[in-house]
Amino acid sequence: MIQIRPAGDAALLLEFPAGADDTDPGGNGAARLAAAIRAAALPGVVDVVPGAVTVLVSHEPGRSSAADLVTRLRALADGPTPAPPAATRAALVLDTVYDGPDLAAVATLTGLRPAEVIDRHSAAQYRVGWLGFSPGFGYLTGLDPALAGVPRRATPRVSVPTGSVAIAGGLTAAYPAAHPGGWQLLGRTDAVLWDADRDPPALLSPGLRVRFRPVDRLSGAAPPSRPDWLRESGPIEVLQPGPLTTVQDLGRPGLAHLGVPRGGAADPDSLRRANLLVGNSAGAAGLEVTLGRLAVRFHDAAVVSVTGAPVSLALATESDPGADSGAAPGRGRLDPDEPRHDAAFAVPAGSVLRLGAPTTGLRSYLAVAGGIDIRPELGSRSTDRLARLGPPPLRPGDRLPVGRARSRSDPWGHGPTRTEVLSASAAAVALRVIAGPRDDWFAPAALGTLQTGSYQVTPASDRTGLRLAGPTLARSDSRPGELLSEGVAAGSLQVTHDGQPILLLVDHPTTGGYPVIAVVVSADLGLAAQLRPGQRIRFDVSRASPD
Repeated sequence: MIQIRPAGDAALLLEFPAGADDTDPGGNGAARLAAAIRAAALPGVVDVVPGAVTVLVSHEPGRSSAADLVTRLRALADGPTPAPPAATRAALVLDTVYDGPDLAAVATLTGLRPAEVIDRHSAAQYRVGWLGFSPGFGYLTGLDPALAGVPRRATPRVSVPTGSVAIAGGLTAAYPAAHPGGWQLLGRTDAVLWDADRDPPALLSPGLRVRFRPVDRLSGAAPPSRPDWLRESGPIEVLQPGPLTTVQDLGRPGLAHLGVPRGGAADPDSLRRANLLVGNSAGAAGLEVTLGRLAVRFHDAAVVSVTGAPVSLALATESDPGADSGAAPGRGRLDPDEPRHDAAFAVPAGSVLRLGAPTTGLRSYLAVAGGIDIRPELGSRSTDRLARLGPPPLRPGDRLPVGRARSRSDPWGHGPTRTEVLSASAAAVALRVIAGPRDDWFAPAALGTLQTGSYQVTPASDRTGLRLAGPTLARSDSRPGELLSEGVAAGSLQVTHDGQPILLLVDHPTTGGYPVIAVVVSADLGLAAQLRPGQRIRFDVSRASPD
């Protein structure tokens, strides 16, 4: 009987029983079950991600009872599942230069010479078992047994170059884009594995046969060009983008099985609040401003709000000589609404709005009535830098189009504002977590260590996740091997082989192979996304059961 483990309050991990390690792509039971769950369109289910022997089912908390969802999932697991995809295409050949930085280490681990590693890796014929991790990333089965025991790196790299060919945990893959990763790098290919403008965008698909062909050099083909959304005659002109400003909405749910994370605003509650203050739908696109210092000119009159990390706001009219300078502008001849954080205010045509640096927190959100109206990509206007989806980070001179404003609704006043939550934060910010789904991979004392310890956010943190430093979370002696790759939920505390956790945020890989000791509850994810390097976190650990 299939086992169902809670993965926080917004996901369930379905695991096939021991001995059902059916990683052969001709009969991958997890992939077939995932397809059946997606076809069933269960109420509240958002994403369904197969792994080697598991299926991660993400759902909307409170949409339906967890017990009812578990009952429906068990019924699907016990019923017939779709047949695996037939291999209808000839084997895809990926030209590969075997000069990876981990080639020598893999040779040492396996007792082979580097040339033998290359021969064994390139001689095998692989099949795509499933997609995950990042857009277009295919997990390839059929690795030579001599290479199958190679583990992941103790500490994953902050960035793995595009096209890297790698092995770990009995699988091989090629990275479609630069991305954090812990696999061992053998070489590189220039195949375009993901192109959002291609149909289908992923070069790989489940069941496809793949071979790696050793070559001395690659063709050097340029990556596909990306559209330039923001050189239009929109009414909002970027004068100064600050350290990082991107367009964000509520993301791309439902595509995680293709390796596309939900993404969207890192602090979604703050974006929702900003939108509702100006009368937009909660999911309209706005600007996510990291560490403030944004300056934009409004060529048309607008209604605006700024929420999230608290920043000072200054508004100058076109007639003000300080409007384009770095100096603090005075008031122009017009008399706009006084701009206040966490409130809607009017901006006259020709005005320049400047955001200061936040006093606390990391990310502020600017919404304009009508929403930022760039064309959507895969159903969202959000920028995803790792997946290369949506517009790039804003640059001086970018022009942003705005949609038609709706009749304003009542301002959103539910719950404390992010300003109030951040201002009340103690030296160590408390985040609630639910143990599992892989806490049994850790020593009995590990959850106690997580509960009592304090972890610091390191500078190697971004929208993908917070890399934390603190007390080591020791693995169980009974789990010495590698966890087979499986879906991971936003908020997961994924623990690398060095015992340090990574708190996965909105742009996290959709699958991974480091065990997850606990998952941050969905209501606390926005707060986690506001934490800066150097801040400390403590975790309040609880347990939950789906039944």
